[in-house]
Amino acid sequence: MPAGRVVIVAGGRLSEELLRYIDEEDFIIGADRGALFLINHGVTPDLAVGDFDSIPPEALGTIRAGSREMLACDPVDKDLTDSEMALDLALARQPDSILLAGVTGTRLDHTLASIQMMTRALQRQVNCSAVDSNNYITLTGSQALVQERGYTYVSLLPITPEVTGINLEGFQYPLVNATLKLGQSLAVSNRLEGTEGTVRIESGLLLIIQSKD
Repeated sequence: MPAGRVVIVAGGRLSEELLRYIDEEDFIIGADRGALFLINHGVTPDLAVGDFDSIPPEALGTIRAGSREMLACDPVDKDLTDSEMALDLALARQPDSILLAGVTGTRLDHTLASIQMMTRALQRQVNCSAVDSNNYITLTGSQALVQERGYTYVSLLPITPEVTGINLEGFQYPLVNATLKLGQSLAVSNRLEGTEGTVRIESGLLLIIQSKD
């Protein structure tokens, strides 16, 4: 049976504001520095995972003592990023959904890799979103409910060559049976009219990015 929601907190851009997205019922995975961030803010990770090369050696004891389980790996002899390791472990639990935090930051390569790996969750029919202080990102291949979360804009960006049959309801600028091609900015900086809106598509993969400056 599905195991509810898994929240992965990685070691990218982190702020206390992200803690409001964590519920008591969530299974919480701290990836590398994300595990230490959780513990330092009074949250006990169900699982801490990674090579832990981004934290001081003396903090390993804190992570080991403050987590329900810890899985450490060699920083050299590994093929996956800490975030991808955490995602694999999350998918193994067959959750209803996955929320990624701390997967964006100054490393554009890590940010893009994290966004692209959301497709792996979608392939398993698991809803996956990513959040930071300025963005809430959802990937869909069918439809998604967009809720007002304190962000100003809603932008739609295809990550496949083409996304067809786009229909928007509850937005300032609606779309009806529209098509977006990779590289187009037609659907950037839309806004919700009320507290929620609906995005439906017929084919392709579409990023829904709620953002604020």
